[in-house]
Amino acid sequence: MKMFTFEILLNFQKKRVMSDTIERIKCLIIGSGPAGYTAAIYAARADLSPVMYTGMEPGGQLTTTTEVDNFPGYPEGIDGPTMMVQLQQQAERFGTQVRIGMITAIEFSTQVGGIHKATVDGKTQIEAESVVISTGATAKYLGIPSEQKLRGGGVSACAVCDGFFYKGQDVAIVGAGDTAAEEATYLANICNKVTMLVRKDYMKASKAMQHRVTSTPNIDLRYNTEVDEVLGDMVVEGLRMKNNATGTTEDIAITGLFIAIGHKPNTDIFKGQLDMDDTGYLITQGKSTKTNLPGVFASGDVQDKEYRQAVTAAGTGCMAALDAERYLATLETAVEA
Repeated sequence: MKMFTFEILLNFQKKRVMSDTIERIKCLIIGSGPAGYTAAIYAARADLSPVMYTGMEPGGQLTTTTEVDNFPGYPEGIDGPTMMVQLQQQAERFGTQVRIGMITAIEFSTQVGGIHKATVDGKTQIEAESVVISTGATAKYLGIPSEQKLRGGGVSACAVCDGFFYKGQDVAIVGAGDTAAEEATYLANICNKVTMLVRKDYMKASKAMQHRVTSTPNIDLRYNTEVDEVLGDMVVEGLRMKNNATGTTEDIAITGLFIAIGHKPNTDIFKGQLDMDDTGYLITQGKSTKTNLPGVFASGDVQDKEYRQAVTAAGTGCMAALDAERYLATLETAVEA
């Protein structure tokens, strides 16, 4: 026990020595969505003087969302970009430094009280006593021009987030897995008709989920069918589908198109250091945000492939900041002892 305390003390004293060229901070937050900004608010209020690097997409996925109706506190709803600006302003009010930049490499310490070393934009070095990762997960899209043009204008990657806006209307969904099946049945409960496009002649979803789809009368299941073009100038007005077995096309009138072909967690730079599942999501311990390394915490969609909601991301951001605060307090206590 004495040896453990001595090692913590030695590491903690070392990190108090500031380099002439490398900035050293208490809390580094990587990513700027609801999880990152909430972590920043809590960390700043705890006097951790957090520094946030926003990443390539400041504000995260919500910046591409035109309407947010399901985040508590906004009775009239709010658009995603405005909400992110307000979260940033709240974080900065308590002293968070929000910096435009991307963490391109990081070397985590494996020691309690150790220093984590990050590289910003491939050139600037920064050192941190604790790190909160909130890099999120990027929704996969089809990549066709008409789809990209109408993102936020009727093309969405989250039926639970945006389905409400299409109540009583005709929509389409692309995907063949459990998530696509679940979202299709969710949409079927609130929309008039759901056309489901499956690229192959079978679904990848579990048998139970397939049964839910096929037994829902207002889901029109189309096998061997792909999106040829999303129709509309400013908003989605229709869909041109192509049967990849026959080559024939068909136009249908819809107001919303939902893409459910998966998400990719933004964790590439952490590979080989942090524990992940087989799809790249960070693994946290129990009901905490602790990763397998001391002083490193994960929050938001980067560690959550089940819910992927702004409000749940914000909740885990709060948890990560509290976990970081307690971790650093433990080090302070060890030094004082």
